[in-house]
Formats: sequence, structure tokens, C-alpha cells
Amino acid sequence: MKEIILLKYGEIALKGLNKQSFESVLLKNVRHRLRLLGRFETRAAQSTIVVEPLEECDLDLVEERLSHVFGISAITRAAVAQKEMGDIARVALEYLADSLPLVSTFKVEAKRSDKTFPLKTPQICEEIGGLLLERFDNLSVDLHDPEYRVVVEVRDFGAYVHGVAHKAAGGMPVGSSGMGMLMLSGGIDSPVAGYMMAKRGVQLCCIHFESPPYTSERAKLKVLTLADKMTEYCNTFEVHVVPFTRIQEEIKRGCKEEYFTVIMRRVMMMVANRVAKARGCGAIITGESLAQVASQTMQAIGCTDAASELPVLRPLIGMDKLEIVDIARKIDTFETSILPYEDCCTVFTPRHPKTRPVLEQIVREEEKLDLEPLIEEAVSGTEKLVAILR
Repeated sequence: MKEIILLKYGEIALKGLNKQSFESVLLKNVRHRLRLLGRFETRAAQSTIVVEPLEECDLDLVEERLSHVFGISAITRAAVAQKEMGDIARVALEYLADSLPLVSTFKVEAKRSDKTFPLKTPQICEEIGGLLLERFDNLSVDLHDPEYRVVVEVRDFGAYVHGVAHKAAGGMPVGSSGMGMLMLSGGIDSPVAGYMMAKRGVQLCCIHFESPPYTSERAKLKVLTLADKMTEYCNTFEVHVVPFTRIQEEIKRGCKEEYFTVIMRRVMMMVANRVAKARGCGAIITGESLAQVASQTMQAIGCTDAASELPVLRPLIGMDKLEIVDIARKIDTFETSILPYEDCCTVFTPRHPKTRPVLEQIVREEEKLDLEPLIEEAVSGTEKLVAILR
């Protein structure tokens, strides 16, 4: 019996005349995800992508990997039948033989997008349901809350029988909403922020600021490990590692201590804007959550935004820490994020940071510094690495 995987669209199905462009991006992402798992034929039709193995492969692994592709709302394995009721019935009895003895109630649902098929939807349900009741004496029909749903799909390009569909990643296909520059710190929040924006179709670039010798090589490797883990949902992306030591030392030397964090964040934003524009990014993405730390008050965020020419997206802004941690665990970044290696945001933390800074005061402090050559030096010294989807 031939078994395939059906990928059901989420929001893409609602895109009307723009649907084809989103579908094209999704199909490209699916093929990219499958490239190391075997040979497959993939085709899209009627708000579904059919993934057909052309050789023996691990379908459990294929299903798991595809469930992380944004743009897919549900995923299921299905058996292929000829488009005639005798073969559909045969396949249903054979394919569901291991599942149906384990439940007591069931329901048959039919989807008939090929209107030339001689039986209508209620007739398909009635015929297949009757056969299953005859074969499995443990079963009874429950149309409202069944333990198991048997689905028969009669489409233009084939007939399929399957059971339970599993929830997939949802969202929009990565790359369908442009590119954004994620400020990836190495903490818990920023990988989650990247995941959230990738779910809305944003292709990520990342920027990370390192401050040797205050930060170690292990801190940098930690960030690259996080980036690699993120590719499972976010696809392959670049990581730009910026040398930030001189800038931090100059801020510490020339500015009042209580303003250090806000000025540092503003200069990071200036550097990130230049790298982002060079890469064609349309926005900066951060993992900030309102009131989580001293640099994440409304006033501090306002001062930071004033240093950015690009829009700044903060997908976690209204979330609490437990919500963020739950997502970090789901995407397998939490354990890496809590490794105890210092990042550049913590090594120069002031004893009493200014929680309600005034922009005019911050700008006056910055004017004590000759920032332009420092920023140019940091941008030119940036190391570009790549986190690759494997």
C-alpha cells in the first residue's frame, strides 16, 4: 500500500489572488526541508501539498521535520487509493486495521473536491462507515465527539484515506514577509522573538555583539548553537558577529554610569541598522518584554527606537517570562540559553541604571563620544557566519 503525507494550508488558504505567491514560497520551503531525507515528488493543489516518497524513507522523521515548517496548519499520513469506491473501501479496511480496534467510537468524514465522482459526500461516509462497522465489532458511530475520525478525500488528482491529522507549525511561510535583522543576545528571549517573527513569514538575519576579552569564545559558540537550533523553524540564515569592546569601553570612559545601558542599546541599534540595510532587511527584531529589566521601560525603549531608522519589531513585548520560557522549551533553545556564559549586555551593567531616561539627556551624553568612527570600525570588523538547516 502506498503511503504519502498531506500538508494542509493555514492562513495561505485565505489569501485570495495573492495565494499563489505564498504557495510558491511554502512549496520551496517544504522541498528545502526534504532535501536530506530522501527523494520526493511534491505538488500543491486545493490548499494541500502532497508529499510522495519516490524511495524508501523514514516517514516518521519526514512528518516530524515537516511539522516545523511555517505555513502548514496540519499534517497527516494517508494511504493512496484509486478513485472508485471499491478500492477506497479496500484501502480503508487495510490501512485502519491497526488503529480502529483500539477505539470504541468513530466518525467518517468525506471531502469530495472532484465533483465528477459519482457518489456525493454523505454517500461516501455512509458506505465506508457501514463497511467499518461490519469489520470492527468494537465500533459504534458518534457524530459529535468520536474517539477517531476517518477521513476520505476524493481530489482531482487522487483519492486518500487517513486518520487523525496532527497540528503543525501554522503561521506564514518563511520568506513571504520580507527579511528582518534579529538582535540575538544568547539569552532566553531573543531566539523566541526570532521564532515568533519567522512564524509571521519573516526570513531572519541575526546580529550578535561580542566583547572579548570580557566575553569568551564559549559565549559566541553558545549563540551559534542557538542559531543552529532555530533553523529547525526559521530555515538557514546569516549570523553577523560584531566586535563591540571598543565601543563599550568608550561609553564607560566618557558617559555617566547610569546612562550606560541605554546608550549601549542605542549604539547597538545604530550598528544593527547599518548591517540590516546592507543585507536588505526591512526591520530590526528584538526580544524585549515591557518592564522585564531596567532597559525595557517605555522611556528606555523610546530612547532606543529614536536611534533606529528601520522599524523595530518586538514580538514578546506583552508576554511574561513564563510564556517566553514555554516557547523556548518547545523550540529546544532554553537549555542552551541558560548556559552561564556572559554576553556583552551584562559585563558592563551599571549599579543603578536609569529606568526613565530622557532622550535629550541621552543625546547630550552621546555627544561626548566620537561615535561615527567607532561604529564604522565595528561594522567593518563584523564576521559573517551561517546557521544552516540540516
